[in-house]
Amino acid sequence: MKTLVIVSHPYVSQSRVIQALQSTAEELSNTVVRNLEFLYGNPVQGFDIQAEQSACEEADRIVFMYPTHWFNLTPALKTWLNEVWTYGWAFGPGGNALKGKELLVVTSAGASEYTYSHAGLVDSTMDEVLTPVRASALYVGMTFASPLAFYEVAGADQSKLQSFQSALAARLQS
Repeated sequence: MKTLVIVSHPYVSQSRVIQALQSTAEELSNTVVRNLEFLYGNPVQGFDIQAEQSACEEADRIVFMYPTHWFNLTPALKTWLNEVWTYGWAFGPGGNALKGKELLVVTSAGASEYTYSHAGLVDSTMDEVLTPVRASALYVGMTFASPLAFYEVAGADQSKLQSFQSALAARLQS
């Protein structure tokens, strides 16, 4: 399966976990990684829409890899969706470029998994927080894979970081 990983982190110097996960993805065969901030700057400016759409078309699976920050996508990833998944290409008349592809979210969170539960502070699971991304995938005819979420990343030691990387490699190789 050809996999496209779209990586975004608004604070590159603080992205220890996302950088480690990106490195893991880059080592896998049949995987192309595109880091939005590295390609287009921060703040993001001037996406190459044709290049981004072509990368999507060549993939069987698209992975969004980003930190969940204030229960949302990163600004760059949201802008990428707005500009790349266009009417007539991703949806609308003739817009079926993503139909049948899989979308997988790989995200990190500083809070605990308990925080992302109905008993926790936000009274929402990570799956519920990701509802807009799921809806976007379904709207353009994609399947939405069960997300891969890593919690309590701020204090992750080397051992925990390696377990995150192993879980990602296993998931992307399946």
